[in-house]
Amino acid sequence: MVGSVVQLKVNYEKAKNGKAIHSDVVSVGGHLWRIDCHPRGVSEDCKSEFISILLQHMSKSGSVTAIFESFLMDRDGQPSSKYQLRSLPRSYQSDSWGWGQFIGRTTLEKDYLEDGHFSILCTIMITDDSSIPVPPSDIGTHLGSLLDRADRTDVAFIVDGETFHAHRAVLAARSPVFRAELFGSMAEATMPAITLHEIVPRTFEVMLWFIYTDALPGDKELSDSSIEMFQNLLGAADRYALDRLKFICAQKLWEKVSVDTVSTILACAETYECPELKNRCIDLFVAE
Repeated sequence: MVGSVVQLKVNYEKAKNGKAIHSDVVSVGGHLWRIDCHPRGVSEDCKSEFISILLQHMSKSGSVTAIFESFLMDRDGQPSSKYQLRSLPRSYQSDSWGWGQFIGRTTLEKDYLEDGHFSILCTIMITDDSSIPVPPSDIGTHLGSLLDRADRTDVAFIVDGETFHAHRAVLAARSPVFRAELFGSMAEATMPAITLHEIVPRTFEVMLWFIYTDALPGDKELSDSSIEMFQNLLGAADRYALDRLKFICAQKLWEKVSVDTVSTILACAETYECPELKNRCIDLFVAE
């Protein structure tokens, strides 16, 4: 929802027997609007006894749904508690709507005029801004689909006998460690297949998925959501400087903290430098 506030100060002594007073035209939600004040009412029903306040939709094309509020200002400059009106959401299309009997002229003259003037504060709130809808980002979906195909990959990782194909550019863009290994002066930069140690295949597979999609696999695809799994994944994230993955793993481990597991998770937090997780585990120890 988008909105705007318009204040209209009316010289009543000058305008009370004349035509409507208009505010400046304002743009809200991609549409043009104006506040119209009719000191002698807007229709015969008012019999010149009421002030009328209207919201005028000035745009010539397109409809829009808006909520209109009007507040009469007290002499001390505060919104009056007696004269505050709010419409339901209403569709506008180059037309106007408002209150024909906003306040009686007699009451206005008696209680609200200040040096011959009164002020009205109006808000215009657009409930549909008629903008062109933009779909959510699907780059993770597209990059993730690359993992399902071995074509156009340019590096392979062998983990405990299992082979994982990947793209050097993607890995280097996501991890400074991979960037140094694959595009630096290290031996791996020229190797078509790299054997990794001290990591299990499932952990590497989940880490690789995160690198391409910036998310963990769904619960159904993850299958293993044990403490050991997230401890191993936290270690891999620390090894390859994947800071966001470290935070995700820390949160997953915190969700699994109990009296029985807190010592193990605390040791893991200390090993891989996760101060937030470490401090929460210590707080739990103190509480117990």
